Amino acid sequence: MASLDFAISSTQTRLLQLRTLMAEQALDGYLVLAADEHLNEYLPQVKQRRTWLSGFTGSSGDFLVGTGKSWLFVDSRYYEQADLEVDADWVAVSKLEREGHKTMVETLEILALEAGRFRLGFDPHTLAIDTYRSLLKRLRPVRVELVACEGNLVDQVRLECGETVIVPTETPIFTVPVARTGQSVPDKLAAVREAMVKANAEVLPITKLDQVAWLFNLRGWDVPYNPVFIAYAIVTTDAAYLFTALERVDAQIREALAEVTVLPYAEYAQTLQSLSSEQARVLIDIQRTTVGTFRLLGKACVVEVQSPVEKLKAHKNATELAQMQLANLKASRAKVRTLQWLDERLQAGVRLSELDVARKVEGFYQEELDCQGLSFNTIAAAGANTSIVHYGTPSAEVFLESGSLLLLDSGAQYLGGTTDDTRTVSIGVPTAEQILHYTEVLKAHINCALQRFPQGTTGAQLDGITRSSLWLAGLDYGHGTGHGVGAFLNVHEGPAGLNKRALEPLVPGMVTSIEPGYYRPGWGGIRIENLYIVREIEAGPTPWYGFEPLTYIPFDRRLIDPSRLEPRQQQWLAHYYRVLLTKLVPLLDSVEEHWLRAACNLAS
Repeated sequence: MASLDFAISSTQTRLLQLRTLMAEQALDGYLVLAADEHLNEYLPQVKQRRTWLSGFTGSSGDFLVGTGKSWLFVDSRYYEQADLEVDADWVAVSKLEREGHKTMVETLEILALEAGRFRLGFDPHTLAIDTYRSLLKRLRPVRVELVACEGNLVDQVRLECGETVIVPTETPIFTVPVARTGQSVPDKLAAVREAMVKANAEVLPITKLDQVAWLFNLRGWDVPYNPVFIAYAIVTTDAAYLFTALERVDAQIREALAEVTVLPYAEYAQTLQSLSSEQARVLIDIQRTTVGTFRLLGKACVVEVQSPVEKLKAHKNATELAQMQLANLKASRAKVRTLQWLDERLQAGVRLSELDVARKVEGFYQEELDCQGLSFNTIAAAGANTSIVHYGTPSAEVFLESGSLLLLDSGAQYLGGTTDDTRTVSIGVPTAEQILHYTEVLKAHINCALQRFPQGTTGAQLDGITRSSLWLAGLDYGHGTGHGVGAFLNVHEGPAGLNKRALEPLVPGMVTSIEPGYYRPGWGGIRIENLYIVREIEAGPTPWYGFEPLTYIPFDRRLIDPSRLEPRQQQWLAHYYRVLLTKLVPLLDSVEEHWLRAACNLAS
């Protein structure tokens, strides 16, 4: 399902043009990364270089262009999507962790050993420092030379095609009041500087857009679904700088940023260089800072630690948590109304498409007060499409058929809070296999949601706990169990997460999803997702933490086999429904309330 403005026949032409530029610089390969200059997951349209070149629209996956072949490297979330979107005559899809498929590093090692050497070009402003070092460590022994190219070669091809490569600045940026953020800009700067002093650092460059937006209590819409704007920032022990398009900074914003020097976006590099003298100690987060920024530091002393902004942003204050609760309650009501509408239409014999469902839930989101838009592209997948983990193109021609499943993964941005939840529902009477697999996924979700854990517990540990019961049933899923979520910011937020590589301890105030699943191509897929706040539930020498739900939406009782639930899982579910009714019933009319009580399998 390539984007409508991408002609698949263009792949050959565009690759040939890129290879001409590669030959001029004596490059044997060129790396086109999924990220942009700010390491965004979701990109402004003009920065979607990999999509423009290959046709693949997934949010993750890197593209290696050689002189005669090219390779797209994707994880299991995108196996099916990549096969559907790319031209197999010009792009080979390498499915990571699948037997017989090579990683990018393995592919480069083979190419270098065959040729005796290999010059790999890349844009240093799109590659994180830690990724660069990892590539260097693996590839230098086999004589792969990493060549930092001036200017992005894909952008050069696009300019030759008459396309723009500059992000438009017509959309406004705006302030978010302290009543929504719970902390003023001076207070946030003071907290950042305190952390810098502890790290013995004097200069902090900030390249991540959600960090910039959080620090200055500003938002914008330069990136689809993410309320951020294109900017850099630098914080020193006695000054702060914001670099963005000046025409977007009105008098109200300047007043709110009285302690901040606002400069044109293009002056970031020059300013950072001037602040990074040989005596300066510059704090660099190597996971969230590009090689391009690192190269600007010259002989400055680099302090490599996690950015204090990343951790402060993730540890939400009481006001931010209250705003998240309000936003997710609105989103829960919208999703409940969608499920009721769906149930009524299907019982009336109305034929519905994926697109019908997507438009309906989006409409209900918009009816809620302070809705700012979606937090990601709605996934409304029916039948076999439910196995495509990030299926983002609901179709008017794919209908909900009896005996199949519908997977509805959606979310919205509200002024103050971000939402994300998933429900899988049965269309008609479910099969015994659907009930079995759904119940196992629900058990995995509940096991994580009710888990108590001591201070210092990482997301990797909870990921394993969640998968345990599924593994006993011979089931698994290829994505992470959960991700952090911002407060009216990015729907995917670091530094914590619930996955096999998540080593960041969870602490009170963080918000994370819990979303186990099961997927089988041709059969379909199941995912159940809520958002949760990490709370302290027991103080002491070793504090104990747990999860408090933000999402309150019933699960499809037709797909649950109660006999397979353990007593503690049944107790969690009963308590969840009691709280759900307490929160939602006052917000619903009598018809909606009746449906909700029935969906919770409780007496009216």
